[in-house]
Order: sequence, then structure tokens, then C-alpha cells
Amino acid sequence: MHDTAPTLLSIIELGGYPDFTPLYQRCGFKVTTVTTPRKAIAAIKKRPPDVLVAEFNYQSDFRDRTSTLESMLATLERYANTKAIVFYEQDTRHQLDKLLQQFSVFRVMAYPIDEAELESAVREALGDG
Repeated sequence: MHDTAPTLLSIIELGGYPDFTPLYQRCGFKVTTVTTPRKAIAAIKKRPPDVLVAEFNYQSDFRDRTSTLESMLATLERYANTKAIVFYEQDTRHQLDKLLQQFSVFRVMAYPIDEAELESAVREALGDG
């Protein structure tokens, strides 16, 4: 088990959904929230979280990738114990599927996010599910 509270890194780039911080805290997490991929990568390198929750925001104007999530997931590959939960828009699922062929993600959840499902996923990611 953990000597200290488990950590959760929440990356909210665009938002548009409820603040799930109280839910994460109810599950026993110490929560850090950042709003940019650069800050997320710095936080991951400083202290890899037990769970990462991020958005998949497809960006067709990127030449060599589909979203900023790719950089974060590439950084996470060094930390096998971190579980990633990704929120996405239904109409971008085909692009997300391409990303999932390259990177391991614990759970993907389509908008609108169901709080009970999210709580279950977060607890399961920690091994409490």
C-alpha cells in the first residue's frame, strides 16, 4: 500500500466539464491540477503520479501528431506504474484509436463524463476497484 496519499495529476486544457477534484479527493488522492501540457510534463518528471487524468483534444493542424496528449503519454512511458484516464469527444474516437495503438491508456471515457463511472475508474486504477 502507499506510505502517503496516492497522487493524481489532472490536466485541464479546454475543460467544459465539472471540476472533479472533490471526487478525486473523496477517493483519497492528493490532487494536482495543471492547464498546459508543458506544466503536466514537468509535474510528471518531478513526481510521477499514481493516476493521470487528461483530455484528448484532436488537433488536425499538428503535422506529426494528433494532440498534445501524445507528448504527455510519451513522458509517462518511463513510469509504468502511472495509470492514465483520458476524456474524449465521441466524434474524435477514430483519432483517439490511432493514439491508443501507440500508447497504453488505462481507461478512455467519452463526454459527458459520468461521475460514478469516473469514480469507479479512479478507484480501479489505484487497485481499490
